[in-house]
Amino acid sequence: MDTTLQDPLVGQVLDGRYRIDSRIAVGGMATVYRAVDTRLDRVLAIKVMHPSLAVDASFVERFIREAKSVARLAHPNVVQVFDQGNDGSYVYLAMEYVAGCTLRDVLRERGALQPRAALDILEPVLAALGAAHRAGFVHRDMKPENVLIGDDGRVKVADFGLVRAVDTVTNTTGTVLGTVSYLAPEQIEDGTADPRVDVYACGVMLYEMLTGDKPHDGDSPAVILYKHLHEDVPPPSAAVPGMAYELDEMVASATARTPAVRPYDAVALLAQVRDGRGRLSEDQLDAVPPQALAVDHDNGDDRTTVIPRALTTPRPLPAHEDDEASRASLDRTSRFASPPPPPPSRRRRPGFRRGPAAIAVAVLLVLGLGAGVWYINSGQFTKVPPLLAKTQTQAEDRLEDAGLEVGKISHAHSDTVKRGTIIGT
Repeated sequence: MDTTLQDPLVGQVLDGRYRIDSRIAVGGMATVYRAVDTRLDRVLAIKVMHPSLAVDASFVERFIREAKSVARLAHPNVVQVFDQGNDGSYVYLAMEYVAGCTLRDVLRERGALQPRAALDILEPVLAALGAAHRAGFVHRDMKPENVLIGDDGRVKVADFGLVRAVDTVTNTTGTVLGTVSYLAPEQIEDGTADPRVDVYACGVMLYEMLTGDKPHDGDSPAVILYKHLHEDVPPPSAAVPGMAYELDEMVASATARTPAVRPYDAVALLAQVRDGRGRLSEDQLDAVPPQALAVDHDNGDDRTTVIPRALTTPRPLPAHEDDEASRASLDRTSRFASPPPPPPSRRRRPGFRRGPAAIAVAVLLVLGLGAGVWYINSGQFTKVPPLLAKTQTQAEDRLEDAGLEVGKISHAHSDTVKRGTIIGT
């Protein structure tokens, strides 16, 4: 049965202009409809906020402000915003209609993608985010549902500005907004959201595209949030043997649990991805994952939701029977008040070593590339050699060979990287 027939908006004309033809999707914050602009006679998408948000005056005011700002963000890989308004209890966005599907649809149908296909999707996503980051926007809720793939092959990112507007309502109520599978650790801990939270989410999406599954799973949102805080995203090659090490590097860099170790925005991550892709052979790019089967994801965990702040500092994970920790009983009386030390992870990134208690001092290199070299408006990037896990001397030699200068060397603490090695550039 067509459930859109039960939707009261279908068949109505919103705000005297937009005729609602059918319902496309329902999310955690809004419902999306296919509509026709009766004034300009064009098809577009109408995103109508859920009534619980629309009744909040502060949200509506901020939503209008954000919509105006996002409408000025012109990029071929960003879904364009045409109009914003309200009609009675309905607060809506009129947006570009992209005939096609979402990345979630692709993953649900095909499972793991070939590396070439995954990077062909990731690169325009990062280009869109890079333009947004340089314009002062942070998406905050990057996930496959917000990546649209048109029938003509174009890739576009949707929902800029919406999460920021909604977050102004939820941030003061002891909650955090987002989708649990893609939240960065700092979003979980204190609600911090700068460009690096989008970088983290893109690293999770890359892992999911390469393996057909999410890096962290669990029986509840609390378990998944705990893993984001205390477990590294495993290398894709752990799930797909034989996958190129360069792909492992991309995922490890983007999903570092310490924000300072990640690329500082999507422009920097795009440069790393292009460099890594350039070092892959045709056979590596076209490698077919052995388990490239359709994965039936339950999209209940893929919706943007308001998560109680109590869940962002969850209880320890239940220990396996063969773990030494299983002999210790869990304290069920403290309601996530003080998280205990993380359980030992069964998955480690190749080449990374963690001491029993000490925190190693690792090296962070800042490159002196000269004005306009790292990021040029035409979209050209330098070829920066891979430096992660190299010693300081090895890194300086590589940079000198590449014709680059080291502008500044600083040190940072890390509990995942070997002492004296590079953790970021």
